[in-house]
Amino acid sequence: MSARRRRRARRAGFAVAAASAVLVAGVAAVVITLTTTHPGPPRAERCVAQLDGTGWALSPDQAQNAALIAATGVQRGLPARAVTIALATALQESKLVNVTHGDRDSLGLFQQRPSQGWGTPEQVQDPVYATGRFYDGLVTVDGYENLPVTEAAQAVQRSGFPDAYAQHETRSRAWASALTGWSPAAVTCDLHDPDPAAASADAVVARLQRDLGPLPVVADATGALVVDTTALGTDADRARLDWAVAQWAVSVAQPLQLTSVAVADRTWDRTGGTWATGEPLAAGSVRLTVASERASGPT
Repeated sequence: MSARRRRRARRAGFAVAAASAVLVAGVAAVVITLTTTHPGPPRAERCVAQLDGTGWALSPDQAQNAALIAATGVQRGLPARAVTIALATALQESKLVNVTHGDRDSLGLFQQRPSQGWGTPEQVQDPVYATGRFYDGLVTVDGYENLPVTEAAQAVQRSGFPDAYAQHETRSRAWASALTGWSPAAVTCDLHDPDPAAASADAVVARLQRDLGPLPVVADATGALVVDTTALGTDADRARLDWAVAQWAVSVAQPLQLTSVAVADRTWDRTGGTWATGEPLAAGSVRLTVASERASGPT
């Protein structure tokens, strides 16, 4: 090749490289613009209970229903096994969602049928009533604590598919263990930013006392709500029951707009979504921070 041709080839190569660089820059600019003006979908919210190194996820709506079911068991002094059975039943029957439809006249978390004597349609769609009725039936089953989940659930539900409850046992055991306090710092929630306009200290207290009974609540100097758990159980169970209340609170943090939950020497923070070492609290206390103006709180 002559020197002239070599110079032409080099110039052509430079031109191609320059054009490629411009093209890449243009594509990058388009990507940046699209990302800025059309951001991707927000991350999915979820709550997770850890058991033996495995995380078992629920949506925030499922988690708040699991929290109610477990809290009802705790308030009644039932063993964690009862909560496992109840959660497995609700997961199978309704996917732990308080649905307004079902097979024939089945309704609610447990798909209870008014025509079979479970209550009125309005009652069985009330999660508190439905959960109470399930436990009312379960505690009449002789030796239910030692029965397989399928047998215990079927004795209450009389389902057409009794073996289906078994598939939910491990997930239910993870959540039951955490929500009854046997597995501390096991429940975490990854949530979007709270909405202070939707937050209410009164709503937090009302939900707490609905699910766990008339526990005293006061506002501390920072405006956080401090729950006195000593009305639950005995002092021998105090640390476990403190964790039961705290992990109930994390599980309802999304609908109640909670930003942090503190118990013992640990704090769950909504920003990070995990438990970290925090300022120690006295036994019998759980502190809840609500995303609102300084809470006056009840006394």
